[in-house]
Amino acid sequence: SYSFCTLLVSPVALFYIIMSRYTRGGTGTSSRLRKKRFELSEEQRQEVREAFELFDTDKNGLIDAHEMKVAMRALGFDVKKDEAVRLIEDSSTDGTQQINMHTFTEIMTEKISERDPRDEMQRAFQLFDNDNTGKISLKNLRRVANDLGENMADDELQAMIDEFDKDQDGEINVDEFINIMTNNDEF
Repeated sequence: SYSFCTLLVSPVALFYIIMSRYTRGGTGTSSRLRKKRFELSEEQRQEVREAFELFDTDKNGLIDAHEMKVAMRALGFDVKKDEAVRLIEDSSTDGTQQINMHTFTEIMTEKISERDPRDEMQRAFQLFDNDNTGKISLKNLRRVANDLGENMADDELQAMIDEFDKDQDGEINVDEFINIMTNNDEF
């Protein structure tokens, strides 16, 4: 038995759906918020490592601004060259205008922690809604299942849609999708 979320956990379909989490802490008073230090999951750490290694084209353990820009784009960040140059200038300690994997991982940890989970979920929604209707139809879901190598009957896919289709229009809209992703039964 498959669920809608089963299709979502594939690295082909999504990565980084829910990013930063903050916890309440402090001296026992609820008025004080303390930001928990964000740490990459093992999967995120692997994605960052793979991006670095892939775009370290000369395999010297360092990347320059151009390589960094491409690696960041591969990780889902729309970064311009001047931003990549600035990030390297701010992080490079030896004046070479290059950074190593450790520094790249620190930069990406900060960038990932700043992502808005709702924006990420809306981007993920667009992976399903390739015909830009604002809804995930049976046709869209069938395409994603096939792309992921899942051989599912249309009635199974429709049952997944029906389970989460709160407005009962036969398709999943972005709000319903976000509720699926956040396991929010209230709508």
